[in-house]
Amino acid sequence: MKLSDYVIDFIVRQGVSHIFEMVGGAITHLLDSTYDRKDIHCVSVHHEQAAAFAAEGYARINGNLGVAMATSGPGALNLITGIGSCYFDSVPTLFITGQVNTYEYKFNKPLRQIGFQETDIVSIVKPITKYAELVVDPHMIRYHLEKAVYLAQSGRPGPVLLDIPMNIQRAEIEPEELEGFTPNWICEQGGIQDWEEKTFEEIILLIKKAERPLILVGGGIRTAGAHGELLHLVKKTGIPVVSSLMGLDAISHDNPAFFGLIGSYGNRYSNLALANCDLLFVLGSRLDTRQTGSRPDTFARAAKIIHVDIDRNELNAKVRTDIALHGSVTHFLSRLCELVPHLGTLDLSSWYEIINGYRDRYPSASPSIDTRAIDPNHFIQLLSEHCGPNQAICLDVGQHQMWASQSFQIKQGQRLLNAGGMGAMGFALPAAIGAAKANPGQQTVVIAGDGGIQVNIQELETIKHHKLPIKIFVMNNYNLGMVRQFQDVYFQGRQQSSLIGYSCPNLVRISKAYGFRTYQIPNLDQAEGIIMKALAYKGPVLVHVPLDPRSVVQPKLVVNKPIEDMSPQLDRDVLQKEMLIDLLED
Repeated sequence: MKLSDYVIDFIVRQGVSHIFEMVGGAITHLLDSTYDRKDIHCVSVHHEQAAAFAAEGYARINGNLGVAMATSGPGALNLITGIGSCYFDSVPTLFITGQVNTYEYKFNKPLRQIGFQETDIVSIVKPITKYAELVVDPHMIRYHLEKAVYLAQSGRPGPVLLDIPMNIQRAEIEPEELEGFTPNWICEQGGIQDWEEKTFEEIILLIKKAERPLILVGGGIRTAGAHGELLHLVKKTGIPVVSSLMGLDAISHDNPAFFGLIGSYGNRYSNLALANCDLLFVLGSRLDTRQTGSRPDTFARAAKIIHVDIDRNELNAKVRTDIALHGSVTHFLSRLCELVPHLGTLDLSSWYEIINGYRDRYPSASPSIDTRAIDPNHFIQLLSEHCGPNQAICLDVGQHQMWASQSFQIKQGQRLLNAGGMGAMGFALPAAIGAAKANPGQQTVVIAGDGGIQVNIQELETIKHHKLPIKIFVMNNYNLGMVRQFQDVYFQGRQQSSLIGYSCPNLVRISKAYGFRTYQIPNLDQAEGIIMKALAYKGPVLVHVPLDPRSVVQPKLVVNKPIEDMSPQLDRDVLQKEMLIDLLED
C-alpha cells in the first residue's frame, strides 16, 4: 500500500471529511490519494494561512479534529499564523506538510538549504505545537499519526504537525506490520479522583456563605464539551454567569443567568458584576490581560476565587486563587452538580436585583457620534435578532469584533468563533469556510472589518466556488480602527498607518467581481430589511455596512485602571454608589 494512501485512510477514520489545502509539488502524492474518493474532500484555498484558519473553524464546530495540508517551504511557513491560533486557543488540529526527499534534506549539515524549498518547519513550529515530527522512516507512519492525533485531542487540545518527505509519501508499506502508538503515561486529563472530597465540601460551604456568587466561563467550556454540565449547574443553583471573549457561546444569551462579556472591551455591567462578587468560579479560562486589565491584583478582589483548568500552568499564574483545581472542567461540573442537593435553596434575589440594575443602567449600545451614522452596537443587536438558531458566527479581529462580542445575542445552538490568543486579522473568512463544511446546510455568518476582510479576501473565490451559504457583513470605518483608537488615546491622535497611509478599495465592486450577491446599508433605518434579504438568499452574500470613521469601542478599560473603572469614566460619586466594595483610589 502506498504510504500517502494510508495517511488519507487514517484521516478518514478520525471522522474528518474535509482537508483544507493549497496544492504544491511536495504534497502531490497526498492530494492524489484523495482523488475520486467519496469519503473525503479537498477544499482548495488560495493561501495556506486560510487553510489553517479553515481547519480551525472546522475543528471548533465538529469538536473533533481539523486537518490542513501545505507544501514545503513557503507553503509550510504560511501555515504558521493559523497553527499559532490553534495553539493559543486550544483547538485540536493536524497539519501535514510536504518536504523534499530525505536524500535532499540537509539534516545536521552546516548548510542553509540543499533541496528546492527545503525548510525545517518542524524546528520552527515546535514552540507552538503539542507535537511536531519529521517522518523519515515509512514504517513509523502509523506511530506518528496516532501519537499526533492523540496529543492533539488529549489534555489541553492543540495543533500537531507532521512533515512528510516526498520519498516517504510514495513509499510502499504493509499496514499490518506498522508500529502503533500506545500512551505509556497519564495524560493531563485531571480526573475527579485527583481531587479530595474535602475540597468539594469546602466549595459547598463557600457557596452557602456567598451572597454574590458568579461564574466566569472561558473557552475551555466548549473545548471540554462541558456546556451541558454548565447549564445544569446554572439551572440548579441560579448562580449568574459572565464570559470571557472565548466563552461567549458557552450559554445562550437569553438565559436569565447570563450577564455578558467581561474584560478590557467587556460590557460595563458585566465588569461591575465581577468587581462586586464575593465568590467567583473561573471555569476553563486562562485569565489573560484582556480579562483582568493591567492590574490583576485588583481583579475580583473581594471574592474567594475557585479556578478550574486542564492546564496546570495556568493556575495561580496571573491572579491569586483560593482554590486551584487542575483537571477537566467537565468532571468538576459533574461532581458539583451531584452535590447541589446539599446546598438547599439559594436566595440570590438581592444579587440579581443589583446586577439587573447594572444591565439596565449600562446597556451595550452607546450613542452614535453622528446620529445620521450607523451605531455599531445597535447594528449588531439588529443582526443578531435575525440570525438563525444553529448558525456559526465568525468574527474577524478589530473594533467590529468587540462590538459583536458586546452586543450579539447568542441563541441556543449558535456558535460564536472568536480569534482569541493570536488575534489575527483575516481569521473570519477562512474560519467560516471550515465552519460551513463542518455544518453543512446551515448558514454561516461573517462579521468583519474593512482591514480584516482584505487580509484573506482571495477566499471569496473559495466560498463562491463551493457555493457556501456564507453571509458576510463588512463594518467599514475606512481605517484600522482598533489601533487608531489606541493612537488617539496614547499617541495624541497621530494615526500613522491606521489612517495615514491606509486605504480600502470599493468592497461592493470587488464582491460583485467574485460573483457575490451584494448589498449596501445606507443607514440604520434600512438595515433590517437588507439584513433579512441577505439572510434569505441561498447563496453567498456580502453586505457593506459603512460607519463613521471616528467610531470607537466603548466602554473600554484603559491602562492602570481596575476592571470596574472603564472609559469613559463614570463620575466618582456614581461609581461609588455602584460599588458594594471599597472604591480604589488612583
